[in-house]
Amino acid sequence: MRTLTRLDKDSQRARQELKDQIQGDGPLACHTVKSSGARQAGQSSIHESAEKHVTGKAAYIDDLKTPSDALHVALGLSPVAHGRLTELNLDAVKQASGVIDVITFHDVPGDTDIGPVFPGDPIFVDQEISYAGQCLFAVAATSLDSARRAVKLASIEIDEQPASLDPVTATQREEFVRPPHVQERGDWQQALRKATYTVESELSVGGQEHFYLEGQACVVLPTEDEGVIVHTSNQHPSETQKLVAEVLGIPLHAVTVEVRRMGGGFGGKETQASPWACIAAIIARRTGKATRLRLPRSEDMRVTGKRHPFHNRYKLAIDQQGIIQGGEISVIGDCGYSPDLSDAIVDRAMFHTDNAYSLGDARVVGHRAKTHTASNTAFRGFGGPQGMMIIEAAMDDIARQVGEDPLTIRKRNFYRDGRDTTHYGQHVDQRQLLHTLVEALEADSDYWARRKAIKTFNAKSPVIKKGLALTPVKFGISFTAQHLNQAGALLHVYTDGSVMINHGGTEMGQGLHTKICQVVARELGLSLEQVRITATRTDKVPNTSPTAASSGADLNGMAARDAASKLRERLFDFAASHFTAGLDREGMRLEDGMLVSGSNESEQRIPWGELIQTAYLNRISLSEKGFYATPLIHYNRATGQGRPFYYYAFGAAVSEVSVDMLTGEYQVDRVDILHDVGTSLNPAIDIGQVEGGFIQGMGWLTSEELKWNTKGVLISDGPATYKIPTYGDLPSVFNVALMEGHPNSMASLYRSKAVGEPPLMLGISVWSALRDALSSLTNYATSPRLDTPATPERVMLAANAIREKAL
Repeated sequence: MRTLTRLDKDSQRARQELKDQIQGDGPLACHTVKSSGARQAGQSSIHESAEKHVTGKAAYIDDLKTPSDALHVALGLSPVAHGRLTELNLDAVKQASGVIDVITFHDVPGDTDIGPVFPGDPIFVDQEISYAGQCLFAVAATSLDSARRAVKLASIEIDEQPASLDPVTATQREEFVRPPHVQERGDWQQALRKATYTVESELSVGGQEHFYLEGQACVVLPTEDEGVIVHTSNQHPSETQKLVAEVLGIPLHAVTVEVRRMGGGFGGKETQASPWACIAAIIARRTGKATRLRLPRSEDMRVTGKRHPFHNRYKLAIDQQGIIQGGEISVIGDCGYSPDLSDAIVDRAMFHTDNAYSLGDARVVGHRAKTHTASNTAFRGFGGPQGMMIIEAAMDDIARQVGEDPLTIRKRNFYRDGRDTTHYGQHVDQRQLLHTLVEALEADSDYWARRKAIKTFNAKSPVIKKGLALTPVKFGISFTAQHLNQAGALLHVYTDGSVMINHGGTEMGQGLHTKICQVVARELGLSLEQVRITATRTDKVPNTSPTAASSGADLNGMAARDAASKLRERLFDFAASHFTAGLDREGMRLEDGMLVSGSNESEQRIPWGELIQTAYLNRISLSEKGFYATPLIHYNRATGQGRPFYYYAFGAAVSEVSVDMLTGEYQVDRVDILHDVGTSLNPAIDIGQVEGGFIQGMGWLTSEELKWNTKGVLISDGPATYKIPTYGDLPSVFNVALMEGHPNSMASLYRSKAVGEPPLMLGISVWSALRDALSSLTNYATSPRLDTPATPERVMLAANAIREKAL
C-alpha cells in the first residue's frame, strides 16, 4: 500500500488547507476511520437523536421559540354527534380579553374542504354536524388561557338528530363513505357446496387510539410575501403543503412545511395533522403574526380518528384435515363520517384476510360504513391487522372442529407449492421462508413440550388456566396507491468533506433518519458521524409521499442511495481524469474515509477530504439529487386482481398466558418472536421496532378500549379511561430475534425488508392464546368467540358463557 505522492498544485493546496484541521463542533470527514466502527447500513447503531432524546435537547413543536406577540389558538367543538347548526353567535367571544381573531367556515379564503383523497372533510362546520368534536370555529388570542376561556363564551344552537353509531346497521342501510369492493378468485360457491365441512363465525374488532406522546401541534409563521412557513408534527408534509395552499388560495410554492421529528405518529399524523396547520395558517395570514396551535389530550382524542373498528364474517369450506378449499369473507370497516383514507385501509384489510394461508377459491368483500364519529384513519398496519384477525379466528375454529392443535392447522394451510397465489392474484414469493421461520420458532420456543405441560397444568387447575398460541404474519409491503411508491433525496458534500442528506421521509422515533445516514455513509465509505441529516422540508425535496406503509426506509433509502452513488461515480470520473498517477477507474472504491484505487502493491489512497477539496477547486458539483420508484407493482380495482405489493415480510410469535377464569384477569407469561427483516439495515433499531410493534398490537387486542356514550360522544378521552400497555404488562420472558441468512428476494435496499408495521400483528398471538385458555374449559372441543379488545371483562363473560352452556 502506498499513498499518492505525485500531486498537482490543486491537490497540494487542498492538503495544506486540511493540515491544521477545520474547526467546528462536528467530526471531520477528512479523518480516516476504521470500518469496524463506521456503523454504516447493515450494522447496529444508536438512533441519530438518542442523546438528544434522553437529555431533553431534541426539539419538538412545543419547544420552538416564537415571537413575543405570537398568537395561541383554541377550538370551538360540536358537543353533539349529528345535527344542524342553527345559530353560532360569537360576539362575546370576539370581545373577550386577549382575543385577536375568530374565524369560522365563512372566513376561509380558499377551499373549505380538506379531504385528503376524496371530498367530505370541511375545515369548519357550515351547517351539517357529523360527529361530536367537529370544529365549529377557532379563536386566536394573546395567550392559550385567554383563547380557551373565550371559546366557552360562544352561543351555539344545534338541531340535534339521531346519530348512526353501528357500522353493521349502516351497511345494511347501504350508508357508505365509499362503494363496496370485491376480490374474487375461482368458484367459491362451488367450493362451499362441495365442502366436507363448513365453518363460519363472526368477530368484532375494536379500534385503537394512536396515543402519540406528542399531540397534534403546529407553529405557522407568515412570510414577507403571501406565503407561510409551517412547523408541524406531521407524517405527510407535502399533503399539508397542498391543503394549506388550497385553503389560503395561494400556489404551493408559497407554502413551506418543515418536520424535524415527531413524538410519535403511528398513522395518526398522516392526514389528520393537516386541519390544524390549515387553521393556524389562515390566522397567521389574517393577523400577520406567528400562530401556535396544539391540542390538549382530551380534545386530541375527540377530534381525531382512530384505527378503524371492524366487523368481520367468514364461511369457509374445509376438508377432513382442516385444509381450506374456499369460501367467503366479508369485512366491514367503521370509517366514521368521511372517506379520509378508508378506501385504501379497507382494501388492505381485504388483501390481508388470508394472512399466511391459501384461501383456495375465495371471495372477499369489503364495506366502508359511514357512522357519526370522527373520521377513522391510518394506524400502524393500515387495515392489515383487522383483516388478519378473521382468518386467525378461523384457524382456531377449524382446529377445534377437526380435533387438531391450532399450530398443526395453521401449518397445513400455509401458502405452499401448488397453492401459492392469493385471492387477489399475487404470487407469494419466498413462501418457503414462512415454513422455515415457523419451524425454527416452533423448535426454539419448545412449543410442543410446553403444549403438553400446559394441558397437564390445566387438567389440575380449576381456576387458573394457561393458553398457548403460535401465529404467523405475512404482510405486503408497498402503498396500495401506486403513485405513492416514489421518493426523492437531496445530498450535499461541503468543502471540508462533511455530508448533509435530506429526504422526503419523516422521523417519528422509528429510526428512519438513522438508517438514511447509514445508507449514505456506506455508499461514500464514511463513518456515520460524518453524515448529518436535516429536517424534512417541502422546499428541499418536493412532492413526497407520506411516511407510512412501512415504506420509509425502502423508498427514501433507495433515493438517498441513488443520490450518493451518482455523486460517487462523478468523483470517480473526476479522480481518474485529474490525478496524474494514473488511478484505475474500474477498481476505484470509497472506504474508511479514503478513495482507494488498485490493490496490494499498486494500491493508492487519497483522503476523502482531499478528494472533495480538489473536486471543488476544479468546479465539480458536490451536490446531487436522488429518486426512486418501486417497480413491478400494479392493481386493477375493476377486476380485484394484480400485484399490489413489491414483496412480503414474514414473522411469527408464540405467546403463553395465564387466565383467572373467575375474574377474567390474565397475564402474559412468555413471548417468543422470530421476525423476517431480510438483511437488516440496523439490527438494534429493527429489534426495537419488533418489540414495540408487538406490545402496541397486544395493547390493541387486550386493554385499549374505546367507548362512546349513546349520543356518540367519546368518553375514553384520556389516560384515566383509555389504557395503553405499561411496563407492568410486559411479559416476564420476552425473547425477540431476527431471522438471519434470508435476504429479500426482491431488489430492495441492500436486500432488507420493512419492519415498521409487520410486527404489530404478532400481537394476535396473545389474543389467540387467551382463546386457547378459554377453550381448555371444554377440553379443547370448542372455540369461544372473543371480540376485541379482550379485556378481563370480556374474558370473564366468555368463560361464564362456556360454563352456562355446559350446564
